[in-house]
Amino acid sequence: MNLQKTLNSSIKSIWIILKLVIPIYILAEILFYYNTLAYVSFLVEPFTSILGLPKEAALSIISGMFLNLYAAVAFAAPLDMSPQQWTVLAVFLGICHSLVVESVIMKKIGLSNTYSYLLRFIAGLLVAYLTTFIPSSYFMSNINIEAFEEKSYDSLISLLQISAYNAFILSLKIIALITALIFIMDFIKTRDFIQKSGKNISKSFSILVGVFLGITYGAGILIEEAKGTSLSKKDIFFIGTFLMICHAIIEDTLLFVIFGADFTIIIAIRTVAAIIISYAMLYFFDKRYS
Repeated sequence: MNLQKTLNSSIKSIWIILKLVIPIYILAEILFYYNTLAYVSFLVEPFTSILGLPKEAALSIISGMFLNLYAAVAFAAPLDMSPQQWTVLAVFLGICHSLVVESVIMKKIGLSNTYSYLLRFIAGLLVAYLTTFIPSSYFMSNINIEAFEEKSYDSLISLLQISAYNAFILSLKIIALITALIFIMDFIKTRDFIQKSGKNISKSFSILVGVFLGITYGAGILIEEAKGTSLSKKDIFFIGTFLMICHAIIEDTLLFVIFGADFTIIIAIRTVAAIIISYAMLYFFDKRYS
């Protein structure tokens, strides 16, 4: 493993997190303080209502879909949500996030942007909605309740001071998590069986890599294979569909577990959903091309 390269990657990620999470967290607190979200939340309120989330989660959903999960978490962190609500949000955004960037990656292996957008949004909404039917007693959490006590600020200055501190603590938690994952993932990527995967790759191995390392790397090792003959269009379609539902399952999940989301439920639901949806879409694929 190239330690210097891993450190550089970690430092870049830390800088991105600090630039993104701290200002967005403080902005979210200010928006809540002045009740500004009431004027924009109606845009996605039907979806937050369906998912049993507070309407203030609107900005978290929008930023997660079109930016990334760090922005989504920063907007959701100040909300007083239950472990079940955090789990529902994690399931939806775990499937439906960073649409623009990741759809470009999927297009490189042959899946259209339209298919990517529709599949991930509809699947995310459906799977998250089904999650709301799980009894609240099933959700396990090590959440710190004190962190979610109702906030009261004497002034805007007080709000800025407290939210800046909370944003900094949140950033430290995320940085610790991401740094550890970067070292682990970079170590995995240097293993011989990963290095050789570009020359000899199977359908099951492609899925395994994407599930744990994410769409960017999972699809990345497929790009050259998609140009060749090792995998059929049917295989590529199945792998791409599966990975859009279930990818980077550890990293994405842990970001929400920090706030009380249930780790086991998220992983189980996304994995089962990926299997069912992938085979269902494969059935329609066969119908179309048979």
